[in-house]
Amino acid sequence: MQINDLEISQRFDLLGLTREDLTRLSTLQEKICALIDAIVDEFYMHQTEIDEVTLLIGDSETMARLKRAQHDYILDLFSGQYDTDYVNNRLRIGMVHKRIGVEPKLYLAAIRSLKEILARVIRALVQDPLEARETVDTLDKLIYFDTTLVFDTYIQGLISEIDSARKRTELYAQGLEQKVAERTQQLEELARKDPLTGLFNKGALSEVLEREIAAARRRKSSLSCAYFDVDDFKTINDTKGHQFGDMVIKAVGTAIIENIRDIDIGCRYGGDEFCIFFPDCEPSGAEAVCKRIIKAFNEKFPKMTLSIGVSQYDDDNVFSAQALISEADAKMYESKEISGSHISL
Repeated sequence: MQINDLEISQRFDLLGLTREDLTRLSTLQEKICALIDAIVDEFYMHQTEIDEVTLLIGDSETMARLKRAQHDYILDLFSGQYDTDYVNNRLRIGMVHKRIGVEPKLYLAAIRSLKEILARVIRALVQDPLEARETVDTLDKLIYFDTTLVFDTYIQGLISEIDSARKRTELYAQGLEQKVAERTQQLEELARKDPLTGLFNKGALSEVLEREIAAARRRKSSLSCAYFDVDDFKTINDTKGHQFGDMVIKAVGTAIIENIRDIDIGCRYGGDEFCIFFPDCEPSGAEAVCKRIIKAFNEKFPKMTLSIGVSQYDDDNVFSAQALISEADAKMYESKEISGSHISL
């Protein structure tokens, strides 16, 4: 917080403080200096009667530091120098009081006590009653000036704390919002994916496939579909158990994921049935990928076979996602008529 000479002058004007008034205080500097130790001791005698203040002071070392600071504060009141250095000292006092947790009510009570002590000392030092009254009035205004500076730092500190808390809250809210978004996305992915294979499930398939067919129609490009299952899977599942059956299904899913392109769409259609959609791909390209899938699967299960049928989207022939799947399904059954893994186009 910065206060320049113009701001100091404006604050003096608001309080009715003139240079003549302030000069009146400086004439008492030497006399106040002679009495300063007694003034400080009396001030802290009253302060330590307040339990909250005693707790804040704590030990004798802290008390000694506070007395030295109060010694300087009082002498500054009568120094005759009320410039930016004086103001900065007052601002530091406010920051220290705020930092150590002195509540405004305790600070104001302490200031009132100090004013009473100094007013009594001034009346004793100044013989002329009118001059004494005007000097006390000037002191009162100057202490008001000091108090506004101290409370400016209190208020600035509170504003900073509020701003800091607001920023922390905003960061927390942003982090929470991001976590919610990520978690929502994860849940959406879980709802669309088959947990065993990591492929799309049947529920997500129709939405994805309709979009790809629309894109193929718009671009007048090719879209191929491969539909397949594990031959004799029911017998395998019944004889070797569901756990082994799950291993087989997972191996098919892994073979699909590791061999298709990023733009291709792999799906577990249900049970041991799978389908893959190949955007911008002719049936021959789909066949090549399916061969790699068969090879990868047979590396884990060499005695098992896959029957695969491949269909192609055609504006003149196939108009729906289900028709594309049904055609590939029919060709898959053609493959089943042939021994071993086979792909029918």
